Amino acid sequence: MRDILLIALFAFLGALGAGLLGAVALRLLRRRSLTASIAVVASVAVGAMLAGTLAVAWAMFLSPHDLTVVTTVVAMAAAVSLASALLLGRWVVARSRELAVAARSFGDGGDFAAPDVPATAELEALGRELAATSAKLAESRDRERALETSRRELVAWISHDLRTPLAGLRAMSEALEDGVAADPDRYLRQIRTEVERLNDMVGDLFELSRIHVGALALSPSRMSLYDLVGDALAGADPLAREHGVRLVGDHVEPVPVEVDGKEMSRVLGNLLVNAIRRTPADGTVAVTAERSPEGVVLSVTDGCGGIPEEDLPRVFDTGWRGTHARTPPAGAGLGLAIVRGIVEAHKGRAAVRNIPGGCRFEVTLPAVEG
Repeated sequence: MRDILLIALFAFLGALGAGLLGAVALRLLRRRSLTASIAVVASVAVGAMLAGTLAVAWAMFLSPHDLTVVTTVVAMAAAVSLASALLLGRWVVARSRELAVAARSFGDGGDFAAPDVPATAELEALGRELAATSAKLAESRDRERALETSRRELVAWISHDLRTPLAGLRAMSEALEDGVAADPDRYLRQIRTEVERLNDMVGDLFELSRIHVGALALSPSRMSLYDLVGDALAGADPLAREHGVRLVGDHVEPVPVEVDGKEMSRVLGNLLVNAIRRTPADGTVAVTAERSPEGVVLSVTDGCGGIPEEDLPRVFDTGWRGTHARTPPAGAGLGLAIVRGIVEAHKGRAAVRNIPGGCRFEVTLPAVEG
């Protein structure tokens, strides 16, 4: 038993010396290629075996011949192990470089494509993560481009819509100031109308900016959707009468919802005003509200004749107003963008689809038990 313990001790001391040297070498080479690190690890493994074997051989006083045989065998094993480690290191480094080259496409605005050559499990997992990140970055770039397009359109529309009423206000004010207005009262009424229009536009811009920066503070409370729709229909009735449009709200279930009453009234008001302005005279705008497996669905159906399929994905974008034929004389394309922002702040979603003769805007809100 004592001899076995001595052999184990000498082998351990020899292997420990090789291990310490390997640790120092790894620290010095920590910023070098992976091939060098793998070679050091292989050398440490073989060197530890060689040192332990030689230490035991010397302690056991083997003959010179036997010691030479043992040393030769271990040296050959070391050479083969080191060559295998170098080949493995070069293969892993080559796969890593291919992965790095593929990853550079991120900075060039391209899509990541993992190398076709099989790699280690770790590199393959890294490739999958990079591919997922590439897809997210592509979606982010698309959203950024869409937002930039919306911003440009918004600036163009706002500039146009501000210039027209301001020019009118200036002309009317100059006419009143010079005393050449044939009907001063009519001019004053028109000035008031234009000022209210500008005030509404500024209010929409302020609301949209709060939505975009996440500063829209909601005060949700439990209420009946029936009451919410009823108030919105009453508020939109004068505009509907002016345009000769009939409002219908016969299919509204008294389902409870947890919403901010003021903000959701704005959502319904924007949808109804949008529908009334785009529905021809003698047309109908219908409002429905019902439960569904996804929650509570509130819809507004108009008789606009439909929206081109290529425009449907952009209906809720900031500044979108469709074709000139569908553009009302007022508004800057902010109403539907505000609708989407408020609905999403309530953890819901807004959507639109074409139906025969018109389109249907749907607002889906989370259901409330009871």
